[in-house]
Amino acid sequence: MKKFVAYCLLVLFIFSCSVSDDSAPQFYNEFLPIESTNLPDQFHFGDTYEITLTYIRPTSCYAFNSIYKEQVVNEITLAIVANVALGTNNCESLNEEMEISFNLTANRNGPYIFKLWQGQDNYMIIEVPVIE
Repeated sequence: MKKFVAYCLLVLFIFSCSVSDDSAPQFYNEFLPIESTNLPDQFHFGDTYEITLTYIRPTSCYAFNSIYKEQVVNEITLAIVANVALGTNNCESLNEEMEISFNLTANRNGPYIFKLWQGQDNYMIIEVPVIE
């Protein structure tokens, strides 16, 4: 009988613990359009360049997460990924211009084609030649 009671208490203890943390912030990811960039007119083969992307932060509930970057040979598609807070009704409207940068080494021959996501299926396409 003591073993049965101990077993019941153990089972009750295990099932009374919750693994979900309701106090953890809830958010989802959203792409933000790239407004502009500082791409040079040409790359020199082997040199590294700091590429700056400008985007608009719509409200205080948006926070930068990462740069979405997909590269297929010399074609690079870029977008901004933001975390958007859920369940908050006190988001302040900002429309704040933000900048983020990354480094790119021109280590391929031929022009680089940048596709900067503008929303929906729209892209700003910029071609930058590579010179020796």
